[in-house]
Amino acid sequence: MRAVLQRVRSSRVVVAGEVVGEIGRGLLVLLGVRTGDTEAQARWLADKVVGLRIFEDDQGKMNVSVADVGGSVLVVC
Repeated sequence: MRAVLQRVRSSRVVVAGEVVGEIGRGLLVLLGVRTGDTEAQARWLADKVVGLRIFEDDQGKMNVSVADVGGSVLVVC
């Protein structure tokens, strides 16, 4: 299981001209899953993504998580 993350102001997924997922400020996660990946690995990765301190705090330092800023996570598999 591999993930590529990007901080976004907004993001959406369009399939056949229809929006199937959309968020405002948060994280876009491009997720690769293979046979043999476990639910435990998925939970670990989800916890890791939500806890990453990659948003700026009041002093401009990257010290705040997506959960702390009230952001959203859009996962594309």
